[in-house]
Amino acid sequence: MPELPDGDPAPKDGTLPDISMDRPFSAYVHVPFCQVRCGYCDFNTYTSTELGPGATPREYDSQLLGEIALAGQVLDGGKPLSTIFFGGGTPTYLQASQLAHILGVLELVFGFEDGAEITTEANPETVDAEYLRSLKDAGFTRVSVGMQSAATHVLATLDRLHTPERVPMVINWAREAGLSASVDLIYGTPGESLDDWRHSLAEAIAMNPDHVSAYGLGIEPGTKMGQQVKRGILPDTDPDDLAAKYEIADEMLSTAGYSWYEVSNWSKPGHQSRHNMAYWRNSNWWGFGPGAHSHINGTRFWNVKHPRAWAERLKAGESPAAAREILSPQERAEEDIMLGIRLAEGLPDTAGLAGPGQALDRAELAKRRHKTMILAHDGLLDPSELTGGRMVLTLNGRLLADTVIRQLWD
Repeated sequence: MPELPDGDPAPKDGTLPDISMDRPFSAYVHVPFCQVRCGYCDFNTYTSTELGPGATPREYDSQLLGEIALAGQVLDGGKPLSTIFFGGGTPTYLQASQLAHILGVLELVFGFEDGAEITTEANPETVDAEYLRSLKDAGFTRVSVGMQSAATHVLATLDRLHTPERVPMVINWAREAGLSASVDLIYGTPGESLDDWRHSLAEAIAMNPDHVSAYGLGIEPGTKMGQQVKRGILPDTDPDDLAAKYEIADEMLSTAGYSWYEVSNWSKPGHQSRHNMAYWRNSNWWGFGPGAHSHINGTRFWNVKHPRAWAERLKAGESPAAAREILSPQERAEEDIMLGIRLAEGLPDTAGLAGPGQALDRAELAKRRHKTMILAHDGLLDPSELTGGRMVLTLNGRLLADTVIRQLWD
């Protein structure tokens, strides 16, 4: 499990330097509980046996109310939420009534925009038709199902509990309940062949979800899988294998009518995840729960990680924030490029060169355009888009997005 980043001390009352809400506002709700911890996972998650009194799923929704109330006070009511996302962990490890309770309090404190997108992640073995109907009745609009793979041996390596046959049932139940459905896939698991990956994609496409996310497996040192790789029990991931599988995903999903809108995300028309877009466009969001990260007008802050420490701070009437950082204008510009370049819409070729009301420096603009021409020549930026003044990644550029970002700022 990764350590929290360093930062400046966060005020105990949670006050922020700028609470003007001139960007869309979203909420992320972290549910840190899982039935088992998957071997590859380095998220801030815990099984019930790891946590004692004061940090249990049964009381979690009530504990969250303290942080929601704090956020409402700090933001002076804020503004209506445009997207809400429950992630984890396994949000659906909680009862549907608990998720409904949390959602109801968020609406009471902040309000929702008309047509707000409200999503929960779900592990296939934790939901049934009744559970999904209850989510729809509570106001949820979308469910993101952790499919990961359709190959039994890959699921076993990932320590996933569900069977491949369970996922189509969940997608059908979601559709019958009136929820938009997304599936999450992972590629590059040790022992996964190219044919295994094609089979997983074909099975996902056959379910006809509205949205597909596909993430290359990263093996972190502190995880069970990281230790297995270190001891030679499992092979490490192969960058060439990951690249080949990404290209297969893009080809199969595009052929099936899905369009990429962010490096790891494809959707049918009109079904982009608006919550995903809020992150990539660097909007404002408050992350609720242990270890959750937030961003409000250039201030980033993050909560203490352990559920008991988080709950104790709230019980004492204090902010659960462990630390924060206030980004400089230069850092904000760099983040806008780092995040925005991953989108299919791309960025203006002047992005980050001048702040609001500032004139472009001719020398800096010439330097930027020289860099983008080189990137286009190398096949990483789309030359036709560049002619129109926008930086848009090609397929090869998506595979080397970090390289593009570094070259733009070097």
